[in-house]
Amino acid sequence: MTDVSHTADDLGVLSTLFRSEQGGHEQVVLCQDRESGLKAVIAIHSTALGPALGGTRFHAYASEDNPEEAAVRDALNLARGMSYKNALAGLDHGGGKAVIIGDPAAVADGGLKSEQLLLAYGRFVASLGGRYVTACDVGTYVADMDVVARENPWTTGRSPEGGGAGDSSVLTAFGVFQGMRASAAHLWGGPTLKGRTVGVAGVGKVGHHLVDHLVEDGAHVVITDVRPEGVDRVLARHPQVKAVVDVEELIRAGLDVYAPCALGGALNDDTVPALTAKVVCGAANNQLAHPGVEKDLADRGVLYAPDYVVNAGGVIQVADELHGFDFDRAKAKAAKIYDTTLAIFERAQADGVPPAVAADRLAEQRIARARTAGTSDAPR
Repeated sequence: MTDVSHTADDLGVLSTLFRSEQGGHEQVVLCQDRESGLKAVIAIHSTALGPALGGTRFHAYASEDNPEEAAVRDALNLARGMSYKNALAGLDHGGGKAVIIGDPAAVADGGLKSEQLLLAYGRFVASLGGRYVTACDVGTYVADMDVVARENPWTTGRSPEGGGAGDSSVLTAFGVFQGMRASAAHLWGGPTLKGRTVGVAGVGKVGHHLVDHLVEDGAHVVITDVRPEGVDRVLARHPQVKAVVDVEELIRAGLDVYAPCALGGALNDDTVPALTAKVVCGAANNQLAHPGVEKDLADRGVLYAPDYVVNAGGVIQVADELHGFDFDRAKAKAAKIYDTTLAIFERAQADGVPPAVAADRLAEQRIARARTAGTSDAPR
């Protein structure tokens, strides 16, 4: 889904919600528990296809003038993106997202995260009666979901010991790799990255798994991360991988493929003109910093694999968890990201539009058909 953060900044979050084309969310819940310090936002964009499904982000928004409004804006954008992601992943789920505002470090380390806070958050999610199913996201982990699940039955991304599927980043990375293979097939005629130079920005939960796939496929891999320990982990596993200091150096490093795998907004007015890559395909959400970036990429001859299409492996995994998790079944569904990505490129060529626009159209058509047919069964 094309990112709308600039439009939201201009309008304010309430105007975005009620008056703009980027709004239309069914429900937004503001949650507060003073005793634990919890301040959270739960945004449900759509339940047309079924219960809204999306992760819980734990982030401080410390660089923002108004962290609370920034969190609401983020939740709105991310929830809408989940509607599109789930639609194109073939899931019977609408889109939702939650944001817990604050430092996600443990209380013992000076942060906000505690068992008490996570339990309070779980109670708020449970109060929605199944309209929103939560999971992990930036700043939250499997162990956190195990705690949330003690108060909320609509929790996925739990540990195998807690009745869940475990770390969803495994299939997220696998799906991104399938999107890269489709991009290579579309642009270079074969579904492989062998001999290609791929730059991965962010080698955390998803990025380091993606590097594994790329190395196995014979790609030349260049990485960067703001956390030295993340880089060190990858280099210890794959000594042949090259590391650079920052994203600015990475995007100028003579890449064939650029993979943004950290926070959103990676494709903006500064980075796009500097790109050397002919393909952008990564795990980060909301990579397009503002409307029009998708056209800038197309005008420069850069093939963009829409982020919410290729990074859907994780949500496919957690959705499968609701039916008694079977890894092989979930992986087989995630493998279809290859076919979906190719279909989007073909639709984009046929319609004469960027791939991001073609993907949005396909997702909107599935959601509209469900609304017309009245197929939503949320909550289950």
